[in-house]
Amino acid sequence: MRGNFAAIVLIVIGSFFLLSNLGLLNISLRELFHTWWPLILIAVGISLFFTPGRK
Repeated sequence: MRGNFAAIVLIVIGSFFLLSNLGLLNISLRELFHTWWPLILIAVGISLFFTPGRK
């Protein structure tokens, strides 16, 4: 699950950058990141919460 989560995050981030570079996305990535960066912390925390502990 953890590897899948990281792969999905990379695909989404790469897609945003590609669409922005192609001019198909008119959203400032800087403003988007500036506003939503705490969501990254929340997602990592949830991922760690649901990851089974190592023994």
